[in-house]
Amino acid sequence: METNCGTFTIELDEKASPKTVASVAGLAEAGFYDDTTFHRIIPGFVIQGGDPTATGTGGPGYSTVDTPAETTKYTKGVVAMAKTPTEAPGTSGSQFFVVTGADAGLPPEYAVIGKVAERLDVVEKIGRLGDAATEEPTEVVVISKLRLGDA
Repeated sequence: METNCGTFTIELDEKASPKTVASVAGLAEAGFYDDTTFHRIIPGFVIQGGDPTATGTGGPGYSTVDTPAETTKYTKGVVAMAKTPTEAPGTSGSQFFVVTGADAGLPPEYAVIGKVAERLDVVEKIGRLGDAATEEPTEVVVISKLRLGDA
């Protein structure tokens, strides 16, 4: 994932969420995430992106469901899919979050798509660019490109 704050790599976990990982991979290859932003940044908790409208309500127009295991933990570097409180556990569109705190303390309701494998420091840097009170970025963080492999 290339951002204006640096590039980081996510190792996808197809076993944990096969339908969701396939969906995110397809969206990434189609350029869906290009030139979107991290619209929600909560220092010490998560950075959230993947919304083409940057409002927190946008998505691809469909959803997938991969219910997470009851033992799922959301620790630093875990990448999972965001959902609304009314959606079933494991429901995913295009919005994702990366945990920046030691443990987000979330219930096992969010489909895990992987973990940051390289350059966690970039994620941590982005995680410091938010206002905890408003959950909004203090600087614009753009995802210029999200691709699989070496694309």
